[in-house]
Amino acid sequence: MSSLGDQMRDWHRGVQAVARGDWGCALRLFDVPEPPARMCFNVGCVHLLAGDPEAALRAFDQAVTKDPCMAVGFLQRGVANFQLGRFLEALSDFQLALVQLRGNAAIDYNQLGLHFRLQAWEVLYNVASAQCQTGLWMEAANTLAEAISKWPEGAPDILDTALDQVRKQVPLQLRQVPRGEVFRPHRRHLKHLEPMDFLGKAKVVASTIPDDQQSVWPQQRSQVEQDGHQDPPSTGPLASKGSGAGPSEDPSDTEGTDESSVTATVQCHFTIALKVPRGAGLSSLQALLAKALLHQAQLGQLSYQARGDEGLWIPISGDESLHSMWKGMAEGPGGLRLQCQGAVGRPVLYQVVAQHDYSAQGPEDLAFHRGDKVDVLCEVDGAWLEGHHDGHVGIFPKCFVVPVGACEGAPASLGLQPGDQH
Repeated sequence: MSSLGDQMRDWHRGVQAVARGDWGCALRLFDVPEPPARMCFNVGCVHLLAGDPEAALRAFDQAVTKDPCMAVGFLQRGVANFQLGRFLEALSDFQLALVQLRGNAAIDYNQLGLHFRLQAWEVLYNVASAQCQTGLWMEAANTLAEAISKWPEGAPDILDTALDQVRKQVPLQLRQVPRGEVFRPHRRHLKHLEPMDFLGKAKVVASTIPDDQQSVWPQQRSQVEQDGHQDPPSTGPLASKGSGAGPSEDPSDTEGTDESSVTATVQCHFTIALKVPRGAGLSSLQALLAKALLHQAQLGQLSYQARGDEGLWIPISGDESLHSMWKGMAEGPGGLRLQCQGAVGRPVLYQVVAQHDYSAQGPEDLAFHRGDKVDVLCEVDGAWLEGHHDGHVGIFPKCFVVPVGACEGAPASLGLQPGDQH
């Protein structure tokens, strides 16, 4: 019995075979024990492409039996029946597809891996097409009039032309899932099939140690030069004065040091030391970090270590908590220890703001409302992002958001609308 990983890999290879027109290879790869409804649908689509509507009909029968709510399955089964000349059966299938739309204008299958948006007017168009084949010309005209009354965006010209054809008793061509489109495995599953390099390649990002302090860490620097990388801290950021870490010594003990600043050690992907003006506000502190660290450090969660409790990190959520930090600094000697973490311990690439509400379609999706800010953790592909919002991590369509600061003040209607990502 093949593993789940092997099944996902075969599914992905089957999709690639469809893209290059290798129907035999695709059918072999889609041939799995106890296939789910989406796999049966894929087999049916390949048989249609290969010119075998009888085999396609059997596959679509399986698909809608396993998933009676699959509107697109009924649509394609109707196409197979239509090609076989079974027009009454095709009419019944198109009507069943319309029922599964449940009064909605469309069903977007992009969330499930099929790059197709089933429109109610397209189903009505096919209903009219089947009615034409059975000689129900008046009923076909009424069906098209119903579709026109809904005024679907981008469709009126098509429907007006179709209505003229029906009045002249000219049969209509069917509308169906675009050629070569099948259900794809979820991106998250495919990502796990790729080999992962957890260590990555080390590189020097920034150095904030003044030239006259370069000799403080001679042993550590020589190790970096020798190995090409720096080991991450074992348990936390470098300790301040009194904990045995040279660069964190209290600046008050160093001759010529400005008394109005304090040495802060900050842990992000590595540990650095930098000078921070005493009493600096949160925006000033983030600006200093942005110069010294990666861009995501500016967006990450900044925390400080409580005085006398090395295990307690207190998030800095605003100037009020920052004031408490500086007050604690005044009560005892030593440097300041900060920690900068991205969302859920991962670096934040950038932030986006939602232009539309997005409802999660599955456990892997991230839901949000218009106006919410979302931390982007990963660019999955050209159409999807992975992000963090309100304590949750998941994926969401790129067209629902814009970068923070982009198109500020512009109406949302100027951007892409939900469902336009393909």
